[in-house]
Amino acid sequence: MNRDRLIVALDLPTRSAADALADMLSAELSWFKIGLELYSAEGPELVRSYSDLGRKVFVDLKLHDIPETVGRATARLSKLGAGMLTVHAAGGLAMMKAAVQAAGGKASGTRLKILAVTALTSLDQEDLRSVGIDMPLQDLVVKRALLAAAAGCDGVVASPHEAQALRALVPADFLIVTPGVRPAGAELGDQKRVMTPAQARKAGADMVVVGRPIRDAADPAAAARAIVAELGL
Repeated sequence: MNRDRLIVALDLPTRSAADALADMLSAELSWFKIGLELYSAEGPELVRSYSDLGRKVFVDLKLHDIPETVGRATARLSKLGAGMLTVHAAGGLAMMKAAVQAAGGKASGTRLKILAVTALTSLDQEDLRSVGIDMPLQDLVVKRALLAAAAGCDGVVASPHEAQALRALVPADFLIVTPGVRPAGAELGDQKRVMTPAQARKAGADMVVVGRPIRDAADPAAAARAIVAELGL
């Protein structure tokens, strides 16, 4: 279903604000992303509550620590009922394997899916150079995605600009989730590697994450509905 291809980012400071937006959007889509801001404010109970309501929850914490710590954190998060969790591929093979194992292993059916973040969509080539990475950005994303696949991750988070290259290299059931998606004419904000929903889908994205263009729209439900329709092209 196209509604399952859209994840709305609940980038909001409180549960009441998140609830208000989620209630407006529940008829239009299935997935809600709880990121650092909202998780820091409301914690695990919000994830558990939304899961109990039947909402599909994507916990975007980009875990990046030693394998033991990430494994233990993933084990706790796996009990909350969320559908997907991000770790950062820069943490390495052993760290990603620890997360996958703590989530129950890839063959365990409906367990928490682990997605590896390859490179933030707010970064460009110059940003990489500034932190000592001289590899071309797309090559870095591909290398990290293949490492994530080797670790048993269920997919990656990557910009739509790398989706086409990844789709040709990873297994068909390996999820490519793309942030940095903006409807035509929307403000880019701090995003640097962006595409429209239709462009991202054609490039190979399985799911797209959209925040501000829906959250800040005069009619969030209508904005979400338009993106879902566009993803069906």
